[in-house]
Amino acid sequence: MATSACNNSLIFALKNHSSNGNPSKTLTNFPSTPFSSPSLSIHLSPTTTATTITSFSKSPLTLKTLKPSSPPKSSSKTSDLALPDTNPKTLKSRLADGETLYGLFLLSFSPTLAEIAGLAGYDFVVVDMEHGHGGISDALPCLHALAATGTPAILRLPESSPTWAKKALDLGPQGIMFPMIDGPKSAKKAVSYCKFPPAGVRGSAHTVVRASNYGINDGYLTNYEDELLIMCQVESEEAVKKIEEIAKVDGVDCIQMGPLDLSADLGYLWDPGNKKVREMMRAAEKGVLGTKGGDGGGGAYLAGFAMPHDSPEQLRMRGYHMISGAVDVGLFRSVVVEDVKRFKMGLMKGSDDEEGDEKDKDEKYWSE
Repeated sequence: MATSACNNSLIFALKNHSSNGNPSKTLTNFPSTPFSSPSLSIHLSPTTTATTITSFSKSPLTLKTLKPSSPPKSSSKTSDLALPDTNPKTLKSRLADGETLYGLFLLSFSPTLAEIAGLAGYDFVVVDMEHGHGGISDALPCLHALAATGTPAILRLPESSPTWAKKALDLGPQGIMFPMIDGPKSAKKAVSYCKFPPAGVRGSAHTVVRASNYGINDGYLTNYEDELLIMCQVESEEAVKKIEEIAKVDGVDCIQMGPLDLSADLGYLWDPGNKKVREMMRAAEKGVLGTKGGDGGGGAYLAGFAMPHDSPEQLRMRGYHMISGAVDVGLFRSVVVEDVKRFKMGLMKGSDDEEGDEKDKDEKYWSE
């Protein structure tokens, strides 16, 4: 085992003192400061003698010595296995504080892209099991990657069912998103899938699943309802007509607007920016925002996707609380298409330049 510089100095001084053959001689040239190491703690002063040092031995390392002096407190954060030095506030608490959160949808199920997204500074990442190719086992590595960066994960389910909700919630995301919620009845069912009996119908394995830190977090059952963000997607004309009722359902925290599915439902699949679609979106937004009231209490928060005709900044100005600005696959697609296009245009430009050079050479030759 390596010895610190302080230990070396002390041992050297003790050896020199011992070689003088006079155990009563005072040790000198030591500052009057405490000295400590993992195995020794003494106080040296100009009057310290060899007989003053009564112990220079290392206590045996046991499980008892490894045990902390006081048991760690139960974490108030019951999901995402966040690191101690990351933002301890949950998505729910940040929304309650009036923050506007900016996130990304992850369809690739790539843990590397999930980690990059977290390191980039997104407030949340939605792992999309509805339109992405992956399921529960594919989502887990993405949650691991996001947790390593302290970024909250939201899982979007492929359908609103108790089975999918149970398996997703056991992974421990901070939020869960239910697709195709068309009225207050389906919204109430979605909420019930998230709660243990008697408040709901969620199956219980809280002693061994990731959501409770595999049973290590004994505060999970106390805190999970307060910290889980339950999101319901409104994606049809029927749902928009009932959006205020959906937003007022107890337990629904956030309404996620679905502009593409809404445009398809209205008959404008190829034109999500159509005037009629935009009018329906504005009516829905107004309905949700009206449920929050002036004091911000009650009702649901408003979340949405940015579109080519509707930027994140426009969504923010209209009162959205959560904004998803992009999809990982879409970002990558745009970058690689532009990269290839730029290279091929460079080849064409280079070919034109070469032809021009050859023409100049010919003209110069014949002019001579």
